[in-house]
Amino acid sequence: MSKPQCQNEACALQTCLSANTYSPEKCDRYLRELYTCCSEMYKSSSSQDAERKMEVEGSSACPMPSVVDRWLKTHPPEQSPKSSSK
Repeated sequence: MSKPQCQNEACALQTCLSANTYSPEKCDRYLRELYTCCSEMYKSSSSQDAERKMEVEGSSACPMPSVVDRWLKTHPPEQSPKSSSK
């Protein structure tokens, strides 16, 4: 049996959360990587198919597509600060 898509990203997030006493702010990068992976996976199939596939398989590294979309919309990528010369 093969690993579910985005399993590596989910494991990296869990490792970070464990190492940082479950302080999610220290693991934002890993959460974004997981949700980006999940979003790309869901976009590769219709959302109805993705929801149904997740229900049938029962074990996915990704939350429901609506949760992924909502999180990505409410957490836009941070723009790197421009260096200012003073």
